[in-house]
Amino acid sequence: MPLAHHHPDSHEVDCLIRNGELRTAIEPFLDESIWEIDFRSLPTAVENRYLESMLAWELAPLTPVAMWFEPQLALQPACTLDDDQIRDRLWRTIDALYEKRIVLDFADHLSDRDLYALIRRDILPAKVKQVDLPENYVHWDCSATPDGDPTNWLIFYASDEDREEWRLEQGRELPAKQVPGFPRALPVAP
Repeated sequence: MPLAHHHPDSHEVDCLIRNGELRTAIEPFLDESIWEIDFRSLPTAVENRYLESMLAWELAPLTPVAMWFEPQLALQPACTLDDDQIRDRLWRTIDALYEKRIVLDFADHLSDRDLYALIRRDILPAKVKQVDLPENYVHWDCSATPDGDPTNWLIFYASDEDREEWRLEQGRELPAKQVPGFPRALPVAP
C-alpha cells in the first residue's frame, strides 16, 4: 500500500519561510529563557506570532510615555486645578493613555487628584518600550510605590489566598483589608 505524501500548500511554505526569517532576526537577542518554550508543540503560525512579538519587544524604542503622543502629552500640576478640572483632565488622559494601549491597574484606592498626580509624576516621564503590536498593552500598577512596598496591593486588591501566601513568605502580619474608596470603570485590555 503506497504511503500518502503531504504536499504543503503555499501558506504552509510561507509560514516556514517566515519562521526561518524570524529565527535569524531574533538570534542576537536570545538567552536561555527562550528554550523554556517547547516550540515543537506550537503550530508554526503561533510560533511566528510569538517570535514577532519578541522581536518587536527587542527592537522597540525606550521612550518616555509623554513622548508617545503628538504633541507630547503634558499635564498641569494638580495644585493649579480645581476638582472639576482634575476630573475632566484625568478622564481625557485615561482615554488618551488607553488609545496608546496603556491601562491603569489597581487605581481605585486613589482619589482623582492623586491618580492625576501619579500619571503626571510617574507614568508620563517613565521610559517604556513602545511595542507597536495591536495585542500588546502596557499595564501600569497604580498600587506600587517607588520602593516596591506591596502594602496598597495587600490592603485593597490582593485575594485572601494571595494575602495568606504573602504572610507565610514574609513572616509578617498583614495590614487590614479595606475596600478601595474610589471605584472607577477604567478601560481594560481586551
